[in-house]
Amino acid sequence: MTAEENYSASNIQVLEGLEAVRKRPAMYIGDISEKGLHHLVYEVVDNSIDEALAGFCTHIEVTINEDNSITVQDNGRGIPVDMHEKEHRSALEVVMTVLHAGGKFDKSSYKVSGGLHGVGVSCVNALSTTMRSQVFRDGKIYQQEYSKGKPLYDVKVVGTTDIHGTRQQFWPDTSIFIVKEYKYDILANRMRELAYLNAGITITLTDMRLDKTAEAGFDGPRKDVFFSEGGLKDFVRYIDSTRTHLFDDVIYINTEKNDVPIEAAIMYNTSYSENLHSYVNNINTIEGGTHLTGFRTALTRVLKKYAEDNKITEKLEKQHIEISGEDFREGLTAVISVKVMEPQFEGQTKTKLGNNEVSGAVNQAVGEALTYYLEEHPKEAKMIVDKVVLAATARIAARKAREQVQRKSPMTGGGLPGKLADCSDRDPARCEMFIVEGDSAGGSAKQGRDRHYQAILPIRGKIFNVERVQWHQAFEHEEVNNIIQALGVRFGLNPEDTKEANYDKLRYYKTIIMTDADVDGSHIDTLLLTLFFRYMPQLIKDGRLYIATPPLYKCTKGKVSEYCYDEVARQRFIDAYGDGNQDSIKTQRYKGLGEMNPEQLWETTMNPETRLLKQVTIEDAAEADYTFSMLMGGDVPPRREFIERNATYANVDA
Repeated sequence: MTAEENYSASNIQVLEGLEAVRKRPAMYIGDISEKGLHHLVYEVVDNSIDEALAGFCTHIEVTINEDNSITVQDNGRGIPVDMHEKEHRSALEVVMTVLHAGGKFDKSSYKVSGGLHGVGVSCVNALSTTMRSQVFRDGKIYQQEYSKGKPLYDVKVVGTTDIHGTRQQFWPDTSIFIVKEYKYDILANRMRELAYLNAGITITLTDMRLDKTAEAGFDGPRKDVFFSEGGLKDFVRYIDSTRTHLFDDVIYINTEKNDVPIEAAIMYNTSYSENLHSYVNNINTIEGGTHLTGFRTALTRVLKKYAEDNKITEKLEKQHIEISGEDFREGLTAVISVKVMEPQFEGQTKTKLGNNEVSGAVNQAVGEALTYYLEEHPKEAKMIVDKVVLAATARIAARKAREQVQRKSPMTGGGLPGKLADCSDRDPARCEMFIVEGDSAGGSAKQGRDRHYQAILPIRGKIFNVERVQWHQAFEHEEVNNIIQALGVRFGLNPEDTKEANYDKLRYYKTIIMTDADVDGSHIDTLLLTLFFRYMPQLIKDGRLYIATPPLYKCTKGKVSEYCYDEVARQRFIDAYGDGNQDSIKTQRYKGLGEMNPEQLWETTMNPETRLLKQVTIEDAAEADYTFSMLMGGDVPPRREFIERNATYANVDA
């Protein structure tokens, strides 16, 4: 029988209950690697945060247990345990085993609720080998346990108590997740963020894995308590703590317009970048949306009117300089958080707010608050406007610098840098560009590559640190210009000469940073990452930026050879083939890419079939912003403290 004739009702598979989650977990939690594993914790914590938003919870405790299970306990009302009228079973069992079941769908229980996908704790249950729910309510301890989402027994009373709240413990199913262990720092960043976004809530994070805490330099369990009384005021100060402030005030807004609670905090600093971080119901909307549009519109409108009223724009017009919207945002660090009853998310990663009514509400709220601040603080207002004038002047200089570069290189083939060894394929979707440190490594890469789809751009030494220079100065640097021109990314394509990069002519789907596996190579990685994060962030958001991972060693025993990408792999080779005799290991240490011949470089680092690439992602834009400004900015003490704290993990070559 043909496939068509054999296709019948028996081929239609119906997945019941939580089976669909186990069958296609990435549809529900994003992926099954590090991001998805940590998302399980966020889903459980979100339930506790919802209780806090409703005014019933003040303390949330998150614990990474010795066996890598997670416990989340709050002092909220506790999940209801009475009989569910429609389901004819305990409400606790319904919440834990039925998709899209919970109080957040009843607006009388929760006006707003967090969580991006709305999949809830039932998905965590489905993706755990075991989960135990305990509810402290009405003086009793109610309990139910589950195996891969299925109840092991009915909800039962297991004791008495004088506390209230919910305690969840789960063991992630290691047969599903390709990353098995939780990372303390990833969870800490999210808990810190939630504490800032929800002023007055105490969130405790504890790591009971003594081997992990010892590696991090702790004698015993590791613990952090996150609490913020000032909310977004504290958050914006934290993000901006490594920059020099224009003035010390935080412009703060906390109000409600058209039933939309709006909170925002604004600081100005002496840097040249704009750092806006937006949240909806505690979700980091990295793609922005209508709330961000409303914020930017209000900021431009109010500051422009202030400049006009004070005759500042007239002076600029005489110099043929027109202020654009983004001039008002240079040196701005701001966090905006809104709570929306029925959020509509869109965009590539479903992290862009689409509710049109929110734009007007934010525009009105920010406009009123900013107008009042400028009137009451003339000294600070003048400092902001002076900064705006400087930004507009620099933008015009940047345009002239770009035009000069384009005039200098008319013979390099459509503005492409002469050092670029391009690929023959012209379809960007099939092409990738390697940014390679040094002429020697560049030569090996050019010879070893697949010329059909792999392009090579050698760069000379350490590029400009764009974190410390004005916007236009980066375009005056040859290596930075070579990277921008080779990629086909363009700037200043509209009347405002916007800093927003235009990717319409992007020439490669993947950009791969390939540097030596030593301290200098790591430094160059960081400089390049700073360039992409500040000038071309969309490449990171779209998942198009990668870091190549060349092997550290080539280990040989007799006729057996193996490339080892880290010390663990080298030791594994020694254990497998060394026969207890270290001297029978021949180990070749690669300090530079130039030490490999073209065939080796292709085989280990460039061949898609065998290479190991690290994809650069932005999980937490606010934390990334803080880290880049701390590592690459001009303020030394925070950087020294960071280096001392992380000396254990430092890449130090003998």
